[in-house]
Amino acid sequence: MTETWYFIDTQKQTPAYNMAVDECLLKWHSDQKIPPTIRFYEWLPAGLSIGYFQKTGNKIDLEAVRKNGIELVRRLTGGRAVLHDQELTYSVIVSEEHPKMPKSIKEAYMVLSKGLLEGFRTLGIDASFATPEGKLNTTQSAVCFEEPSWYELVVDDKKAAGSAQTRKQGVILQHGSIPLAVDNDKLYDLFVYRNERVKQRARDAFNDKAISIEQAANRNVTLEEMKLAFKKGFEKGLDIELQEFQFTKEQEQEINALMESKYVSDQWNFTR
Repeated sequence: MTETWYFIDTQKQTPAYNMAVDECLLKWHSDQKIPPTIRFYEWLPAGLSIGYFQKTGNKIDLEAVRKNGIELVRRLTGGRAVLHDQELTYSVIVSEEHPKMPKSIKEAYMVLSKGLLEGFRTLGIDASFATPEGKLNTTQSAVCFEEPSWYELVVDDKKAAGSAQTRKQGVILQHGSIPLAVDNDKLYDLFVYRNERVKQRARDAFNDKAISIEQAANRNVTLEEMKLAFKKGFEKGLDIELQEFQFTKEQEQEINALMESKYVSDQWNFTR
């Protein structure tokens, strides 16, 4: 019998709210208040999410972040910085003890990313898993999309989705970014480089390293079309049925309280 998971689309929200929701979903699942859950979301204003361990000093140009009207937020998950702008973001919350979840983080990536793979295929895009043997951590760049990790999605050997995972309170949280379109100029303005020449070289090389949905599909794709495709993709890839779910008033209050106490605070976002 097909297992039923919750599905929620929180649409456009602030970066701090988005990260608070993911943490609350993790906690509620740990407390057995909700089943495994898949969430879709967007960012307003655009956000720069940085990895849990990532330093901002001499890496992120905070003045440029502010000038571009972008809000910085630190994730619960590791990895490098991601500009969330014209994209669909997803998160998956599931117990480490779930019968389909491997103990290894790498193998769990592969299982959960099957949903992404089927989503790309639903859009007519020939994506595959990255298996970068011997290529991991070859750059010191702060930019996430410059390099695929194990079982991230690639199209024509270019990274098409960036994901990060953490395990807390017996729960796996995996979330990631699927760019609809990419603005290279804006992206590279947000990072510190030795000089303009080095920055331009990184910007030029980026075209060979990352690909957006519109580039991969070679046509106009709407966000709604993406949502339908990836929702179907997760159902097929994970062999589940998704049931619509809405937050209760109490759950919204808990999300907002966590957002105010943690994700809008400079202490959380900048102290590393």
